[in-house]
Amino acid sequence: MAVIHRTTLTPSKLELLTAWLPTQPWYEGEGRPELTRAGGFRLDDPRGEVGIDFMVVTDVSGDRPVSYHVPLTYRGAPLEEADHALIGTPEHGVLGQRWVYDGTHDPVLVAQLHALIQGDAEPQAQSVSDTPDPTVVASFTGAAVPGPIRLTAVAEAPHATDVVVDALDGSADGAGSGRLTLRVTRVLRPGETDVAGTRGHVTAGWRLPDETEVRGVYVVVTDAPR
Repeated sequence: MAVIHRTTLTPSKLELLTAWLPTQPWYEGEGRPELTRAGGFRLDDPRGEVGIDFMVVTDVSGDRPVSYHVPLTYRGAPLEEADHALIGTPEHGVLGQRWVYDGTHDPVLVAQLHALIQGDAEPQAQSVSDTPDPTVVASFTGAAVPGPIRLTAVAEAPHATDVVVDALDGSADGAGSGRLTLRVTRVLRPGETDVAGTRGHVTAGWRLPDETEVRGVYVVVTDAPR
């Protein structure tokens, strides 16, 4: 399981996201955000090489707070052909320089998110080592679509990012046994938990600025057209 280091990150995650969020099409603010950490969870990379963090930050700069869901990956070297998804290269007090990516473009995060939805990965507490987080609920309906999977496409949608994956069946021609869209919610709405008509989902909680604990949909799963 991933080890959470009690150390510095320079610039910090909030500083990185303060610069990055306004460049995203689903950002609802009108200027520079004022961010606070609001929650989230982690997943483990089976190889222990990539940090995987489903982070929630709340922008309190406007008339009403807006909570954003930002999946992140932390790597010890650049991810090939992913410059467009790079958020920053901070210095970690223990691990040295890290490359921080928008995780919807990182095949390691996407594979583990798929595993979570299929029941093959366990969500972990965001800030405590070796501690499962039972408040994160993942579900999938119908016939299972087991891994391994291939990240096929990433596209922005209103208030969300659509990640298309092919589940591979190991055949010589690389044919897929199923194609799914993992729609990653970017703008979280407290209490919105309607997942009717979807094949699966991930729901979890976060905190509002007044410390109220709320829940919402982090990810929904649908069949993707071929």
